[in-house]
Amino acid sequence: MTDETPSEATPDTGDASPAEDAIMFAAFEGWNDAGSAASSALLHLIDVWGAEKIDELDPEEYHDFQENRPMVSTAADGTRHLAWPTTTISVVEPPMTRRRVVLVHGIEPSLRWKSYCTELLEIAQSLGVTTVVTLGALLADVPHTRPIPVSVTSDDPAVQHLLEVEANTYEGPTGIVGVLHSAAHEAGFHSLSVWAAVPHYVAHPPSPKATVAILGRLEAFLAEPVDLKDLEEDAEAWQNGVDKLMTEDTEIAEYVKQLEEAKDTAELPEASGEAIAREFEQYLKRRDKDL
Repeated sequence: MTDETPSEATPDTGDASPAEDAIMFAAFEGWNDAGSAASSALLHLIDVWGAEKIDELDPEEYHDFQENRPMVSTAADGTRHLAWPTTTISVVEPPMTRRRVVLVHGIEPSLRWKSYCTELLEIAQSLGVTTVVTLGALLADVPHTRPIPVSVTSDDPAVQHLLEVEANTYEGPTGIVGVLHSAAHEAGFHSLSVWAAVPHYVAHPPSPKATVAILGRLEAFLAEPVDLKDLEEDAEAWQNGVDKLMTEDTEIAEYVKQLEEAKDTAELPEASGEAIAREFEQYLKRRDKDL
């Protein structure tokens, strides 16, 4: 696994139009979504890019409603609304690259995972998707005071070579993110998996610092600046809150210190000139967009 950002996100497809070379990002609430970091990143893209919802999957086919219950709410005019735990598919062409982006957001299904992935990939194919990027977040022994590690892996040898990312070496139980990533690869899509590591001692959502880290990777994939809105301030407030917790609990403070020492020793390349240049380039892209 690697924390390096690939220089380009997807294989070169020549003169393909934005609709013929679409990219799909998919994130799911639940087991694959520590601190709600991945799903929050996906929803943020839908919001800031004004993505249009074009489809959704029938929840009757894939959800146990005793496990993921429908939610009742009341609108400002007093109208009652019932929302089912479904999966939505939205589409947008971001302002700079104008490349079609398909955004899939849902709750990890309870039933028929193979059929679920098949249906999503059939929709992806109909929308011209050539690359599928799954987003996830896991709890890990990482300190909240350091940059959130984000790993980028692929099971596709061509993608590994072109983008200089490593194969996924994880073995063990997996969730819908892992299943969709595998199904996309087997179906002939280029596929990547992006995972953020959330400090396990502050696992309760939200985790805005991890969300910002994921969005930074997606910026690199698309060469498209992402307006973070209030996320950077939220991330700073989150870190300050955890810092305060450390002052009130010496055991946590000592544990975090040990994690900092281990990370600083293992990941010295993160302080390299290349990493600093990468962060500065992303900052300039966001600044130029705001001018």
